[in-house]
Amino acid sequence: MWKNMGLTGKIMVAMALGIILGLFINYSGLNAEGGFVNTYITNGFLAIIGKLFVNSLKMLVVPLVLISLICGVCGIGDIRLLGRIGTKTFMIYMFTTALAIATAIGLGSLFGIGKGMNIGTDATFEAASAPPLLDVFSNIIPSNPISAMANGDMLSIIFFAILIGVSILMVGKPAKGLVQSLELINEVILKMVTIIMNLAPYGVFALLTKAMADLGLDLIWSLLGYVAVLVGSLAFHFFITMMIVLKLASGLSIKTFLAKMREVQIFAFSTSSSNATIPITLRTVTKRMGVNNSVASFTVPFGATINMDGTAIMQGTATIFIANIYGIDLGVTEYLTVILMSVLASVGTAGVPGVGLIMLSMVFAQVGLPIEGIGLILGVDRILDMLRTAVNVGGDAAVTAIVAKSEGKMDLAIYNDPDAGAKDVFDGHIDEDNEREFSEVFSDGIMGSEYDDVDRRR
Repeated sequence: MWKNMGLTGKIMVAMALGIILGLFINYSGLNAEGGFVNTYITNGFLAIIGKLFVNSLKMLVVPLVLISLICGVCGIGDIRLLGRIGTKTFMIYMFTTALAIATAIGLGSLFGIGKGMNIGTDATFEAASAPPLLDVFSNIIPSNPISAMANGDMLSIIFFAILIGVSILMVGKPAKGLVQSLELINEVILKMVTIIMNLAPYGVFALLTKAMADLGLDLIWSLLGYVAVLVGSLAFHFFITMMIVLKLASGLSIKTFLAKMREVQIFAFSTSSSNATIPITLRTVTKRMGVNNSVASFTVPFGATINMDGTAIMQGTATIFIANIYGIDLGVTEYLTVILMSVLASVGTAGVPGVGLIMLSMVFAQVGLPIEGIGLILGVDRILDMLRTAVNVGGDAAVTAIVAKSEGKMDLAIYNDPDAGAKDVFDGHIDEDNEREFSEVFSDGIMGSEYDDVDRRR
């Protein structure tokens, strides 16, 4: 039965089993600190499997973004078109982020979350410093591109890749061989993604089992109002707001989009990282939705860096929640400030670890809320971060589809085919003809070089 099940089905089963087993370990007391299960299972075996899986995804992010974007720029062939795509993508991302936080503020105010609550906590929060917006823009041009790649500075990598692509276009016909080689490298990297996807059920199972075993659901009950409004805002934004925007802006089928995004969002939920999900998002929008790589290679990594709809929703909900707990009245000016700060911060804190809480501390400081109030929601933030990431990558894919459709860079036959790209998963076997052909090529190459050496010695 497991062998005959599709990859999506396997991942969903692994996800459900991981959550169930993790909650059982948590509530049964087996995960007590210092115990066998905690030491060797939760923080041992499962932690190792989960870490290996996430690292395998992160391993492909930089080479995939770099090579894919260079090929994408060359595929566009028009620098002015690239500028139009970039401007359009940025504006849509900022617009959806503003919609996201407005939704959160609206629902939070409607339900009055936090009013009359008295939640005690020993948790503390020290706000990390976020880089000034000026520094973020000035650092887009890397002084050392190799260092930028090593650190995963996505905006710098995007700039460097675009510069290489534009330079190749300026060289013209003599660079044709280089472009063909880069396209082949891009295909090889995408094949590596399919290999890693085949291991996804096991990685997802390990990640979710450990997360649930460590976190449980106890804290969620004490913060039920906050959690319910935040989850409701996330669901409303993605399934209602974003789907309306997708339909109005592109005319594409919402049902098809949601069906093809299922795998990506499970990956995002498991890893809690938009960047780690980039290879899967890129593969899905190109192979399953028919988006041309010339668009997807730019919009997806760009979105993973600056598109933070889920994080913006958390900021809006948390702002209302903490303000009500401390009895601080926020007026229209403060609400507009929260919206503006969140939109700007989504760019200004790009690439910073723990970006959600850093952005939230900036917003709190701007509207006069006590930053230590963040300590009240720290306990549930890890679980909710998984949901936020799923919404973020969903937004990345939706905007990618909108931009590609508007620019005529989408194959609608692939988008409307429910099975497109679904079976492109490595099953552990390599085609025998390919093996034989490569063997002959390498044999001829080695033998030929040996004969050349003999001839030279004579």
